[in-house]
Amino acid sequence: MRSAKVQPAWLVGIDLGTTNTVVAYANANDPQAGIELFAIEQLVAPGEVAARPLLPSLRYHRADGELAAGDLQLPWPQDADNNAARPVLGELARQLGAQVPGRLVASAKSWLSNANVDRQAPILPWGADADVAKVSPVAASASYLAYVRAAWNQRFPDAPLEDQELVLTIPASFDEGARALTLEAARMAGLPTLRLVEEPQAAFYDYLHRQRETLHLDLAQTRRILVCDVGGGTTDFSLIDVAFDDDGAPQLTRSSVGNHLILGGDNMDLALAHLAETRMAAGQEGGMRLSATRLSQLMQRCRAAKELLLSNDAPESTSITLLGAGSHLIGASRSTDITREEVATMLVDGFFPKVELSEVARKNRAGIVEFGLPYAQDAAITRHLASFLQQHQGALGGDLPDTLLLNGGVFRADALARRLAETLAHWRGAPLTILHNDNPDVAVARGAVAYALARRGQAPRIGGGSPRSYFLVLGEAGKDNRAVCILPRGSASGEEIGLTQRLFALRLGRPVRFHLASSIAQTATPPKLGDIVDLSVGEYLRLPPLASVLHDKQDANDKRDITVQLATVMTEVGTLEVHCVAAADAGQRWLLEFQLRGEEETQAQTSALSPRVKEAIEKIERIFGGKAQKVDVKEVRQLRQHLELGLGGRESWDTPLLRQLFDALMQRAHGRRRSAEHERVWLNLAGYCLRPGYGDALDPWRIEQLWALFDTGIQHHKDNQVCAEWWTLWRRVAGGLSTQQQLRLLDDFAFNLQADAAQRGSRPVTLVNGSDDDMLRLGASLERIPGAYKTEVGAWLIKRMEKASKKGEAAQTNTLWALARVGARQPFHGSAHEVVDSASVAEWLTMLLALDWKKVEPAAFAATHLARMTGDRSRDIADDVRAIILARLKAVGAPPLWQAMVSEVTQLDEAVTRRMLGEALPPGLKLIG
Repeated sequence: MRSAKVQPAWLVGIDLGTTNTVVAYANANDPQAGIELFAIEQLVAPGEVAARPLLPSLRYHRADGELAAGDLQLPWPQDADNNAARPVLGELARQLGAQVPGRLVASAKSWLSNANVDRQAPILPWGADADVAKVSPVAASASYLAYVRAAWNQRFPDAPLEDQELVLTIPASFDEGARALTLEAARMAGLPTLRLVEEPQAAFYDYLHRQRETLHLDLAQTRRILVCDVGGGTTDFSLIDVAFDDDGAPQLTRSSVGNHLILGGDNMDLALAHLAETRMAAGQEGGMRLSATRLSQLMQRCRAAKELLLSNDAPESTSITLLGAGSHLIGASRSTDITREEVATMLVDGFFPKVELSEVARKNRAGIVEFGLPYAQDAAITRHLASFLQQHQGALGGDLPDTLLLNGGVFRADALARRLAETLAHWRGAPLTILHNDNPDVAVARGAVAYALARRGQAPRIGGGSPRSYFLVLGEAGKDNRAVCILPRGSASGEEIGLTQRLFALRLGRPVRFHLASSIAQTATPPKLGDIVDLSVGEYLRLPPLASVLHDKQDANDKRDITVQLATVMTEVGTLEVHCVAAADAGQRWLLEFQLRGEEETQAQTSALSPRVKEAIEKIERIFGGKAQKVDVKEVRQLRQHLELGLGGRESWDTPLLRQLFDALMQRAHGRRRSAEHERVWLNLAGYCLRPGYGDALDPWRIEQLWALFDTGIQHHKDNQVCAEWWTLWRRVAGGLSTQQQLRLLDDFAFNLQADAAQRGSRPVTLVNGSDDDMLRLGASLERIPGAYKTEVGAWLIKRMEKASKKGEAAQTNTLWALARVGARQPFHGSAHEVVDSASVAEWLTMLLALDWKKVEPAAFAATHLARMTGDRSRDIADDVRAIILARLKAVGAPPLWQAMVSEVTQLDEAVTRRMLGEALPPGLKLIG
């Protein structure tokens, strides 16, 4: 961390882009010094290093022996012991990635905002073979920053990068989770102290700095500026309002930002790749469908073709060649030509079509997935812009932007820039002023330095504060959609705001959680601090929950209730912080942190608890409480029925009620050991009340408490029903278990299935016995274990299928259900990178096709999930196999939803979800995917 005594010599801006990373800098002690680009030394060919202004945001994971050690030598010292595992970065990574499929990490920045996967797990390159080293999106991003740091420190050894004043740019639409992960990547790279600035703002800061001498003249007729930034992976819109003070100097206020859109240059490259793939397949028997890794390789080729054909001196056409693989490198290569006119037409009409201001961007619940990324459903950037302007029209007062600043390499193509300007001019009925951007590839990095200068008062500054309003979800009885504003839009950075109108009673030593929402919408009467809003009206984004365990600073064991208030601040770094502040002592403060794991899950709404919950807890206390009470066996067995008499059928118990019952059970966990009946009932109820292991912000804490019981096992280990309830509990809560915890369950799974008589005789008492059926249900629920282990589980299920047909319909049904769950293309709680490989699934489908689906309906159900379309080529089965499965489903009259699941990307309904999970989810809780 930079010492307070060290004064930075340089102001440094880093654009950690989806496509390229760019660095700019200026002398921190000379206000008149200009902003320069930092040329980053990098490999441009094996053994050849050159300094370039753009560092491709790519990593190439080379094979053993592919390159000699001397081919990778850089100007700064490197870890010799780690040479074999060191990836290739720089321009050489781009070249190698275009030649060899499945080894290139690209678009790591887009993955930082993809909550459908574990962004801190090694999942990239997406869809690569098992022998290719993997890296997490966070670690990949950190590696680019670490590379920049090494290059900088080589050139400026007396002014290390970590000691300079750093500004890192991010998309304006990044949510708190993606911002936090970006900061984590910077910390991993040895850059713990920096500020964040949004990319559209940075692009405008670059313009302000370049035009600072004539700014009052250049903006004299401007009142509202639209900054449209189309990068490699994202599209961002920002509005900046212009007013003038008494001296005629422009006063700038950022008034609006757009929603997050994974839509940019990558999508354009993908569209060209699909065109090239179609042409290359023409005339080939059976067509040609590329694998995910080969399609990624083709995208790299198409990106180069796009940049060439959109350049100022572009040729009429260029050839795109996809080399063969292995020994067929040359002979199996495919080529096609694409013209400048085709590229311009596809990108102009496909991504910037002429639309009316009243049109709305298309949305689809299922969305589009390519390479595991959930791209925007509607590729029309002009339609997204229309939606953005409509969203803010209440505050715009009918005044559309009169000035346009474009940023991003795609706007080097005059046709794209011209179409966007023409569309805006059509909407407002008058031409626009176009602000000149002399170099869109580097403007954001330069603008980050200009922002640092502005903070020092040495350049014009944009005002506006927080671009979003933040709200605390109240969750009052019958008013689940009510929320109170805790940070109004426009709040200045660094200024703490206290919500003094609301007091909260919290217990020390126990977790506390709050649900937040944010909104970018600008209305005629924006919400003020303390205002109540209805989240069901308008567009609000539910944020990951805030959670913490509050401990007294003097006494960590203090369990008393205290009264607190909330205090919020938009930090100078650019992230939201929320503190609990003791009402009686403002010096007692606790920082609440966003819970990023599982943030994609829809949070269960808080609902009214039954007035008879207290009575229910008293019944739990009577059975499991600390005081010995005379309770006969029958009363223990009937606890669930007695609870239902007061609370209604357990199917109606919603998540808040279930979790309150679980907490009551957990507090009395010791009482489960009194008898086998006590243990059976406790295990059954505890698992039911915590299923599926997530859905409430405190569930990670509850899982931690529950997992503490695992190593002790059960008390009545000779009771088969107690053993069965033990495994049912862990199956029910598996969605909340970490990968390591699920692997621990897998160890017991393997022992119960594979141990011989001698091993079983020496098993530890704490290792609970499990029947084949218990293990079947458990193994199918472990979605976070590596895909290779799931393949082994599936192989066991296939063998079991052969025996199941002799044991009867029930055994076969259970085995087919488990196979569907293990081989599902779309997991419920696991990460998409851990699904079973499509080749193994294709083999399982062949076995299923040998069954009579009219007589064995579960076989059709299993095949549906194994063949379910995700849109991600690394997970989806081959088209010819899909066609066979779809034809069989139609022939046996399978439900329309099953057929749709195989033919298109779609959502599961409640009935299918219940069947896949083995039981219903709590009311109000909905799984995404």
